[in-house]
Amino acid sequence: MTALDDRPRPGKEPTITPEAKALLVSLACDKAKDHGYPHELWTTRLLARHAREHGAAAGHGCLANLVQGTVCKILGQEEIKPHKVRYYLERRDAEFEQKMAEVLCVYREVQVLKRAAAKKKKSKTSRKPVAIVSYDEKPGIQAIATTSPDLPPVPGTYATFSRDHEYKRHGTLSLLAGIDLLTGKVHALVKDRHRSREFVEFLKLLNAAYPAGTAIKLILDNHSAHISRETQAWLATQPAGRFAFTFTPKHGSWLNLIEGFFSKFARSVLRHIRVASKQELKERIMLGIKDVNRHPVVHTWSYKLAEAA
Repeated sequence: MTALDDRPRPGKEPTITPEAKALLVSLACDKAKDHGYPHELWTTRLLARHAREHGAAAGHGCLANLVQGTVCKILGQEEIKPHKVRYYLERRDAEFEQKMAEVLCVYREVQVLKRAAAKKKKSKTSRKPVAIVSYDEKPGIQAIATTSPDLPPVPGTYATFSRDHEYKRHGTLSLLAGIDLLTGKVHALVKDRHRSREFVEFLKLLNAAYPAGTAIKLILDNHSAHISRETQAWLATQPAGRFAFTFTPKHGSWLNLIEGFFSKFARSVLRHIRVASKQELKERIMLGIKDVNRHPVVHTWSYKLAEAA
């Protein structure tokens, strides 16, 4: 491949010095707003203009005729894209690893309970029944109505449903749901909001769904409604050991299995949904939950489970 390269030959010396290029790269690593512009980030056109206007004062007169294309080439050589933003997630929970281990230990317990249930017929030993529920809320489900009827597909002419672009909003609802990790059954409520009183109502739903002697363990985030005085006051009225909470760390919602259920439910039931009212949306959601419970799927966590203590 080296034989295909051009041999060195005389040509015009570059007018932009290495020092001027370094200045341009340094500017690109700043934000445009730091140099008095209303823009948050640089555009290559704005960066070229700034270099032309201020390059001479910095001792780089060679930038007086700098054009946008040259800026693109210089930044491309340094692999810098100052007009783009790539997001990252800063860890804000100092106890992230410890809390993650606690959640994983609960998933390990689920595995143990599943094995014990499989051997139950062969063994005469009995233990206190346990239910482990992965819980979260899905807020902001929009009740949207069409303003014109949908048109069905026509074979050979229209392959898809046709829908008018205009729509009417009827508000939003929140889905409060928990999935039993041993049976796959989904417990759900649909409410206008998801405050402490709605969370307590969900706990009452769980309380009625399991026998009195069953220990109910929940995996959930530390939303204010989950740790409020109203919630704690209701929990204090329950028998000792009836409810136990394991909280996911901050920015650790991916550790909660219910998130996978919400994703699937949104893609299968809520996608493209149109309703005439919030009440119809509530009925459709609960009908979808009922359909899921008709053929429950037992979810299993495997990621980093071997590292759990």
